[in-house]
Amino acid sequence: MSAIRLLVLGAVRQHGRAHGYQVRNDLEYWGAHEWSNAKPGSIYHALKQMAKQGLLHAHEIAPSTAGGPPRTEYEITDRGTEEYFALLRASLTAYDAKTDVLSAAIGFIVDLPREEAVALLAERVRGIEEWRASVTGYYTPQEGPEVLGHIGEIMNLWVASADFGAEWTRGLIARVEAGAYTFAGEGEPFVGVLAEGEENPYATGERHAGDEG
Repeated sequence: MSAIRLLVLGAVRQHGRAHGYQVRNDLEYWGAHEWSNAKPGSIYHALKQMAKQGLLHAHEIAPSTAGGPPRTEYEITDRGTEEYFALLRASLTAYDAKTDVLSAAIGFIVDLPREEAVALLAERVRGIEEWRASVTGYYTPQEGPEVLGHIGEIMNLWVASADFGAEWTRGLIARVEAGAYTFAGEGEPFVGVLAEGEENPYATGERHAGDEG
């Protein structure tokens, strides 16, 4: 599963309507260009592809009086909203979700009701525990990786990563159950996107051909 589809759909959804540079700016504001494949080329390609797939609606906007080429603004469709929530739920529950995919999902977790978020995270913990049990059926970490030679370090890494993933997820569940953050239906959500023209202190400053489209 790629993080880029979830990130782009979520960013467009938060704006209501957004042009490509706004989406790119938001993702750089979140640091997604550092921890995911959300590079300018990938973002603009994803916007165009999802518009072709009916997940986004592309609005052609006339150029401003200051000149410049016309801009395309994107709006999420009903199909896009369904895809967005399907990706979000799958990313939160997958025990083997890549870090960028899980990071994207955590960034949008408050779009869900609190109770559902807790249930999905609990499902992730169960998946991690089941995977760990299947692995340790023939590899016992307590005996040390040397039992399998240096190859045992690979299993050691994965088991340690699973243990940390489960511990971190349980901590998040506890914080959410204790009332942390504002979830869907609970009031005004945290604003995580930049307003039009708002300066982005984390922007890379690198120009891309798609910035004007």
